[in-house]
Amino acid sequence: MKKYIFLLLFACCLIFNIQAQNKIELFSPNGEIKVSIRLSDKIYYDVSCSNEKVLENNSLMLALKEQVLGEHPKLSGQKRKSVKETLTPIVPLKFASIDNEYNQLLLNFRDNYSVEFRAFNDGIAYRFITRFKKDIEVIGEDFSLQLPSEYLLHLQQPEGFKTGYEEFYSHIPSTSWKPSDRMSVLPILIDTHKSYKILVCEADLSDYPCMFLKSDGNNNITSVFPKVPLEFGDDGDRSLKILKEADYIAKTNGKRSFPWRYFSIVKEDKHLVENTMTYKLAAPNQLQDVSWIKPGQVSWEWWNGAIPYGEDVTFKAGCNLATYKYYIDFAAKYGIPYILMDEGWAKTTQDPYTPNPDVDLHELIRYGKEKNVDIILWLSWLTVEKNFDLFKVLGEWGVKGIKIDFMDRSDQWMVNFYERVAKEAAKHHLLIDFHGAFKPAGLEYRYPNILSYEGVKGMEHMWDCLPDNSVYLPFMRNAVGPMDYTPGAMITMQPNVYRTERPNSASIGTRAYQLALYVIFESGLQMLADNPTLYYRNEDCTRFITQVPTTWDETIVLDAKIGEYVIVAKRKGEKWFIGGMTNSKEEERNFEISLDFLKTDRCYHLTAFEDGINASRQAMHYKRRTLEVKQGQRLSIRMAKSGGFAGIFE
Repeated sequence: MKKYIFLLLFACCLIFNIQAQNKIELFSPNGEIKVSIRLSDKIYYDVSCSNEKVLENNSLMLALKEQVLGEHPKLSGQKRKSVKETLTPIVPLKFASIDNEYNQLLLNFRDNYSVEFRAFNDGIAYRFITRFKKDIEVIGEDFSLQLPSEYLLHLQQPEGFKTGYEEFYSHIPSTSWKPSDRMSVLPILIDTHKSYKILVCEADLSDYPCMFLKSDGNNNITSVFPKVPLEFGDDGDRSLKILKEADYIAKTNGKRSFPWRYFSIVKEDKHLVENTMTYKLAAPNQLQDVSWIKPGQVSWEWWNGAIPYGEDVTFKAGCNLATYKYYIDFAAKYGIPYILMDEGWAKTTQDPYTPNPDVDLHELIRYGKEKNVDIILWLSWLTVEKNFDLFKVLGEWGVKGIKIDFMDRSDQWMVNFYERVAKEAAKHHLLIDFHGAFKPAGLEYRYPNILSYEGVKGMEHMWDCLPDNSVYLPFMRNAVGPMDYTPGAMITMQPNVYRTERPNSASIGTRAYQLALYVIFESGLQMLADNPTLYYRNEDCTRFITQVPTTWDETIVLDAKIGEYVIVAKRKGEKWFIGGMTNSKEEERNFEISLDFLKTDRCYHLTAFEDGINASRQAMHYKRRTLEVKQGQRLSIRMAKSGGFAGIFE
């Protein structure tokens, strides 16, 4: 009997030891976030915050042609380390310096792969690492989220993999998302209905497709990826049609790290706006000389039809030399460093070497340099791909940047196109603005000459650009990287009376709302979308807009509620700027904002633009006021529906 008891105890101890070895925990530096990892038939992990489980039984696998990594994993060792450092972005969209503190766990498995986890005070991340000598084909990747209860999901759902990432956000209970429903691009935002919000995205994306998410019908979220295109056919003058696809999503180097899958986890909505997770997980800068990279504002002609008017316009306006000189003169007067010449500057969209003779591009480049205004040119991605030596040519001409448009895909081939463009453009000191683009995922930090991406339902959508949708952007799309929304409308309307057509383009929302977007929205190239004529006629608004920086030393979110409103304060040097925006759900909102962010020994002069008393009906009604303020005081802010508030502290 004693022998059997001993064997039973031995077996129990053995089982306990095996379970202990197969259950691994990683904590954030402050101890509030815990990742619990279990190894059995798959690699499973739970995520808890302050002992509240927010995600459970999540799993991860990477399916290769020859084997499945993460299936019946055999742990061969693990390494831990803690990191505490300060990062300094070359293009600081939120902060001039960022504290990067995390605990890391590297799990090494047999069969030549590892999984690396990092736990930050504001979230977690993981990635696969492989150590194969030969190239590998990735058949698929299993990113599986098991939601413990019904959560509210904020999604952006395209019709398919061909998308410009410009869909409205949808807001649905997780249990209502069906497998037959449209998938979602990243990022997605999860509201647990309890204490936490979770922003899900990816970083350090290279030689691999973007991840999309869909429902499996059981309150679970799974990943799906576009396959590698093999054959293309004609699809107009600016795109290609995919005729044949591979049975794999990536063919890549067998010795590499894969993209990070990250979760930014916050209690307060405002901390989503301050998120810097993409940067903290991005690969480091690859450029030795970055002195030529100059973020700044851009006067843009497409939205307003390139038709200035008024007593000072004595020429026939349009896509011609006189009109673009007028834009350069406007930019020079207000210290705007760039103008963007959109479609029409070249004789045809397919020939980037022959300018439109009515434009005389070389004279404009010369004239612009006299006025300290440089030129950015629009091109379709297909034209760029067919003429990859144009970077050298444009650099020699004196062009400063390229806006590349209509990619509308995010398979491995197209992801690699972005990187090839960034690398080649950097050789010739050219800035890049990607349009028709997927969301930022870290390439802009490896190649900081990438100053912006579109991938947003911005103001070019006119009647579809609603404040009720745009107010989600600081919490989602703009939270993961720069965003070319193209603000700056001087004709503004409430949605119930909206009427517009180029060249008399208008926006939905109040005038103060438009001014505030320059403070709230982040982009290394920030457009002034409207007509110089209207900017001249609204001198006080134009003076404010052109004072707003495109890079920042410090960002503080003063008040925020996802999908309803956000108020931010941002510092550049000794000046502070404030911007607020709200949706149309209430006739007006009133706030009392603490000015504790100001320095104690200073008296500040505040110039503020706020919604006028009639702004809920006449959106162009605004009031400009000035006052003296100090730290410790409180500022009253009133925003009308679809309204805003903007100001500068000097």
